[in-house]
Amino acid sequence: MTGKRLYRSNKNRMICGVCGGIAEYFGIDPTIVRVGWVVLSVISAGFGGVLAYVVAAVIIPDESRI
Repeated sequence: MTGKRLYRSNKNRMICGVCGGIAEYFGIDPTIVRVGWVVLSVISAGFGGVLAYVVAAVIIPDESRI
């Protein structure tokens, strides 16, 4: 299988690399993904964005493990 895979980035990492990995997967700037994540967190009173980030950090494999 030679398709694209979603992983946590080792290069574009601030906390766990989730936003960097999503940005690399879609070919966009990681800053855009991070700003979107902050907006999601603010709209959901902080809990939804933080919970989604923690779940994504646990579920999405690290780039070095692929």
